[in-house]
Amino acid sequence: MNLTRKTGLLFCLVTLSLSLLPFVHADDKILGEIELEGASKVENTSGVWVDGQYVGYLGELKGSKKLLLLPGTHEITVRQGGYLDFTQTVSVRAGQKQIIPVKMEKDIRIRLPRVTAEIKLDVRPNRAAVFVDGVFVGHVGEFNGLGKGLLVEPGKRKITITLPGYQTFETEIDLAPNQKSTVKTDLVAGGPAQGTPLAQ
Repeated sequence: MNLTRKTGLLFCLVTLSLSLLPFVHADDKILGEIELEGASKVENTSGVWVDGQYVGYLGELKGSKKLLLLPGTHEITVRQGGYLDFTQTVSVRAGQKQIIPVKMEKDIRIRLPRVTAEIKLDVRPNRAAVFVDGVFVGHVGEFNGLGKGLLVEPGKRKITITLPGYQTFETEIDLAPNQKSTVKTDLVAGGPAQGTPLAQ
């Protein structure tokens, strides 16, 4: 290849690279950001669903995990065991950020059992959502470690642990009153990216 052809080829590559630069950062301009501000630890440990799909717990949806959505109308739902769902419809605009304050209200209809059993969770990643009998109760990190555990009514309980991008883990355990049990697993990567549908 002679010098003239090499120079011409280099010029074409540089021109092509420069013409593609606006598209490299296009994602920031196309998507809108939703920032959820929790009033307390209750909100910050609550699960977040967007358009019915689980995306993570509120306190982690920032930095590299910030909530970026396509322009249009979306329904945001925040859930926590023992609290009423917080639901808000938002209109997302390209390149714009919206801050939504979230305050959870206690569900006075919930009655805690007099006798309980305890489940410890030793699961990785510990940001995965935890469901007991189909009801969201929190994320794994809340139920492992010293002095932490998930108190449930004795009997047969179905435990579901899920996180976008991982295969959902499910198990059933039969608990006697005051029994302590541990669920231990590493979630397997490769599940659906969209997360877990919101229970109706």
